[in-house]
Amino acid sequence: MKKVITILIYLLFATGFSQEREDHALMANKFMSLYNADDYEGIFNTFDDNMKNALPKEKAIAFFKGNVSPLGKLKSMEFTGIEQGTHLYKSTFDQTVFDILLSVNDSNQMNGLLIKPHKPKNLPTLDRNTTKMILPFKEKWFVFWGGTTVEQNYHMAQEVQQYAYDLMMAENGSSHKGDPKKNESYFVFGKDIIAPCDGKIVKVVKGVHDNIPGEMNPKDLTGNTLVLETDKKEYVLFAHLKQNSILVKEGEMVKQGQTIAQCGNSGNSTEAHLHLQLQNVPDFFQATGAKLFFDEIMVNGQIKKDYIPVKEDFIQNIKK
Repeated sequence: MKKVITILIYLLFATGFSQEREDHALMANKFMSLYNADDYEGIFNTFDDNMKNALPKEKAIAFFKGNVSPLGKLKSMEFTGIEQGTHLYKSTFDQTVFDILLSVNDSNQMNGLLIKPHKPKNLPTLDRNTTKMILPFKEKWFVFWGGTTVEQNYHMAQEVQQYAYDLMMAENGSSHKGDPKKNESYFVFGKDIIAPCDGKIVKVVKGVHDNIPGEMNPKDLTGNTLVLETDKKEYVLFAHLKQNSILVKEGEMVKQGQTIAQCGNSGNSTEAHLHLQLQNVPDFFQATGAKLFFDEIMVNGQIKKDYIPVKEDFIQNIKK
């Protein structure tokens, strides 16, 4: 999965205010109206010269289209105070809640904009799982991204998905055989995804089409998605699942080893794979990623216990 947005376009901090200023309220309303009309050029036209130089029009349009629009329409922007000298708005999108910080100069131009995931105070912390896990598949799979360093795992650069895995199948150094533009050519496409532990399904996203390999769908970032809650309030997210393959519903209890879906290529994905991560809350955008250990698995032909798979490992469950 590609990185989640946290953007800083340009900031020139205003100071000395504790109440919402009228010019900022007007700009927030204008921003919401333009954004919901998909008028990203209109948003660009509200920028001052420094902002326009920092983010030229073509890049601004591409950014909002490719990175912000996946959050859905803006339902509301609630002023919540001053942060770092800028006005802070708790902004509710169709998909989640983000914070938008903006500032306005004396010419009523936007001279600062920051968009970041909204994280409520006092969220639970989670370092690693204590629930014993098996791998969520039956065959031998390949770790494309995994581990605890950025070199092993590019997800580490983003708190929301740190320690996540991108998993696929590989033979002779390739993830597919045949036409690379067909999902069916990829060894992992359509393979069963199984529950790694007992738990409850707390989130289901379905109905997202599988991409043509090489193309992506950033509007549905995680694609067809499941979130499994353990009895210790740990949350396992499965992303990019195959369209129409999800076999469970929200609130359903599942058993370890139960087939819950199939691997696909939906959402912000260029080829069939499973994005797998452990997180502290059900909402992907509010989450902090945690270390996902597996109780006892085969790694490159050797048995490993309480193990975090790393990039280029071949991994499979031990048959019992």
